[in-house]
Amino acid sequence: MPSIKPLSDLLINQIAAGEVVERPASVLKEVLENALDAGSRAIEVQLEQGGVRRIRVVDDGCGIDRNDLPLALARHATSKIATLDDLERVGTMGFRGEALAAIAAVARTRITSRANGEPHAWSIEGSDLSLSPAALNCGTVVDVAELYFNTPARRKFLKTEATEFAHCDEVFRRVALARPDIGLQLSHNGRVIHRLPPADPQARTGALMGDDFLAQARPVDADAGALRLSGLVSLPAYSRASRDAQYFFVNGRFVRDKLLTHAVRQAYQDILHGNRHPAYVLFLELDPAGVDVNVHPAKIEVRFREARAIHQFVFHAVSRILAASGAASASEPLSSSIPNHAQGTQTSVDLPPSPPPTRYQAPLRSYGPGPQAMESANHRYFDFVAGAAAPGNAMQGTSNQSGAPAADVPTDGAPLGYALAQLHGVYILAQNRSGLVLVDMHAAHERILYEKLKAVVDGRPSIQRLLIPAVLRLDARSMAVAEECTEVLVGMGFEVAPVGPHELSVRSVPTLLANAPIADLVRQLLDELGEVPASEVITARRNELLATMACHGAVRANRSLSIPEMNALLRDMEATERADQCNHGRPTWTQLSMSELDRFFMRGK
Repeated sequence: MPSIKPLSDLLINQIAAGEVVERPASVLKEVLENALDAGSRAIEVQLEQGGVRRIRVVDDGCGIDRNDLPLALARHATSKIATLDDLERVGTMGFRGEALAAIAAVARTRITSRANGEPHAWSIEGSDLSLSPAALNCGTVVDVAELYFNTPARRKFLKTEATEFAHCDEVFRRVALARPDIGLQLSHNGRVIHRLPPADPQARTGALMGDDFLAQARPVDADAGALRLSGLVSLPAYSRASRDAQYFFVNGRFVRDKLLTHAVRQAYQDILHGNRHPAYVLFLELDPAGVDVNVHPAKIEVRFREARAIHQFVFHAVSRILAASGAASASEPLSSSIPNHAQGTQTSVDLPPSPPPTRYQAPLRSYGPGPQAMESANHRYFDFVAGAAAPGNAMQGTSNQSGAPAADVPTDGAPLGYALAQLHGVYILAQNRSGLVLVDMHAAHERILYEKLKAVVDGRPSIQRLLIPAVLRLDARSMAVAEECTEVLVGMGFEVAPVGPHELSVRSVPTLLANAPIADLVRQLLDELGEVPASEVITARRNELLATMACHGAVRANRSLSIPEMNALLRDMEATERADQCNHGRPTWTQLSMSELDRFFMRGK
């Protein structure tokens, strides 16, 4: 073995650059963070060839004193921490004192800076630390050219110019989202890409995320002692195929943290399809002593001292926002002069008797909620919710019992309006004061059943005993699962017992699912129960099993509904959390405003 020798400063910095300077975007991140720490109010970024050829950052911050410029390029020299206590309560973006030294070791670096109160600026070369007078109005200019010029092996790992610029653009976006109070500009190869004046957080988010995101996002603002979460989370309708629109900031620092990502993902678990991803811009603020940012040289990972509490706080804050159904306020005013009736009251009165079933869809007529027609979700949930009607005895659409003309269909007091008709046994057409509402009745009913099942599963659910038990023929594996999971099934409202080597008797079902196809439902539940031990069902798979039950119990396509039944479904949607999406993440309803309909038919042109 060769004898042990100390490494040269240049080699030490080049080794450190392997962690700190992964690509041009890493350089841009470190320099931008220094500009933020300097109190800059305006920052300009100029890139050439994706940042490989040149990265130039100009800020108007406090500047660096002449005597401090050599230390700025020295390893482990910083103005931001001095003691261990400072390290445990870091409030600045940078603090490790190694980024500029690592950058200067693998690129041609020049720093020009004029400290406040100095007569002129000074410039320092990263290669030999030589100082010279320079002209600069204020602030600092960091010029990094020819990245990896002296380590060609590292340069070969860089991607195309377009790819490297995309990474730099992403770093710029993160800083711009974190600090909307700062003016920022980004140019590439002489062309301005972003010019962002100081703005309020929502305007800055819209400029970078797009108006579509703003239109489909809901604000988050939650406090719990020293914790505060704010920002915007998208509705499931704005879900993405990738995680490219997820931004989480902790005390102003963009982070990638599995704990926070998991908390947000859990908040979306009942309303987002498994292969889709939510979009959000969230800011978590807490005592700096409660988070360790000194986990990795890139400072993009953090470690929380109260990880469980942070997870629960973020999960519940986002869940509360997403649980509020848009159906509860669907009918927004068309102008400021129109009062908001989104919180209209519901009257509980007896429904008129439903007409006898027919074999055709009744003529398209209106239904006005007069004193004999207004129904509430709590008074008489229509047949398919309680499962009282037999599947083959489907209601057809009814004509208007009161004989009111179509123009009399009310538009106030119910955000989702009142039913007009049913389309092909699949969609409900309703009118509210904003225009036309279209509802996927199976998806909407599935969500309603799911939320009701979740509400009663912790206690003994209401059950419907079958007059004639349903006997299922099962294979040996399913029979074994049924015997092992008997208590779990009873807790969900299913009373089962073997009546033969391959026969299982179902004697009761949950009342909410009394009209469901019992054989198919029980078989699928047993299949899913067989995939996980019974002891883990409640904690690990309960919601998935309830979603399966709700899907089987929901009203099917081609089931014709009466006008009162359709209106009852609309009222229940308005009172149900997360009613905008079914259990699989599909939308349950959509709105076509009068202006959209007018444009479609070119009215007024």
